Amino acid sequence: MRLITHNMLQCHVKNCNTNNFPLQLQDVQLELVEADANTEFLINMLPKLEWKALFDTAQQLGVAGLPEQVPEDAETNEVFLQALHSVLLETHVQQGKMVCPGCAHIYTIKEGIPNMLLAEHEI
Repeated sequence: MRLITHNMLQCHVKNCNTNNFPLQLQDVQLELVEADANTEFLINMLPKLEWKALFDTAQQLGVAGLPEQVPEDAETNEVFLQALHSVLLETHVQQGKMVCPGCAHIYTIKEGIPNMLLAEHEI
């Protein structure tokens, strides 16, 4: 699972409507997978990202390079765009779990795929 995916996931357990984002990563195994750069894609994704969640997650995982705030010249700042590319598209969570900070529901990640399915009583 790429960190761009993690930045868009939230808990959907019944009655878990507050404090359900971001899911906290625990016991993760990371893998860096080289990917082709696509500057236009990154620029278009910037407004859709929850920056604080992305920054905090990267820090928690020990992935350096992102500034605490999006720079004003983000669209033309090559160093920033390369760091963003590396964090969003090249950092993969292969194994681990995501835990909802609101209800403590655990979503497992196996072979890079997050299991977001809920049991019938959780819907």
